[in-house]
Amino acid sequence: MTTTEVADAAAHVLIVPLGATEQHGPHLPISTDTTIAVAWASQLALAMGDALVAPALPYGSSGEHQSFAGTISIGQDALRLVLIELARSAGVHHRRVIYVSGHAGNHEPLRSAVEQLRAEGHDVAGLVPRLEGADAHAGHTETSIMLYLEPASVRTDRLETGCTEPLHAIIEQLRSGGVVSVAANGVLGDPTASSADDGAMLWQELIAASDLGMERRPRSDRA
Repeated sequence: MTTTEVADAAAHVLIVPLGATEQHGPHLPISTDTTIAVAWASQLALAMGDALVAPALPYGSSGEHQSFAGTISIGQDALRLVLIELARSAGVHHRRVIYVSGHAGNHEPLRSAVEQLRAEGHDVAGLVPRLEGADAHAGHTETSIMLYLEPASVRTDRLETGCTEPLHAIIEQLRSGGVVSVAANGVLGDPTASSADDGAMLWQELIAASDLGMERRPRSDRA
């Protein structure tokens, strides 16, 4: 869109997809979280009607994946500042800003940024993934969703089971040694039975569970 087209749209709401650039095992692209965020934001904008979707922010807080090639993380502090400045700027032309994050690891800086922006008087909200029973990372959940959204991007000949231990059992090791310390292939879950049909159902569950507040914490079983 050109500047005049954006002005003519007179959209009260700007939705900003917030993704990440990080490894997703040998079978999913490093842009997985950004792809999910963009699709989520686009569906939300259609439902709202009075909204535009901004270009995605493809970098987030992904330090736990840093041992794997392709991961580019800006960390929590930098992400928080970027989100604050983006919303301040966007707020000049849009009444409300909604961040839609495809990466649960962005939650803490997003929560903190939303809290400060609201204290400043900005109308800002954040959405983070909420799926009951989801596996942690690059497993059945994300792989099925990607088979539904962008099937050509999934390397189905490279599906591998990773660490299937519950997150509470490995969380301390993850914090100290990163994902590589518990899963050499970067997968936390089992993607081998993933399907587009499962992805469609998971996608509808994700959309149905969407709300526009940061009051609830996301499930802590996704990385």
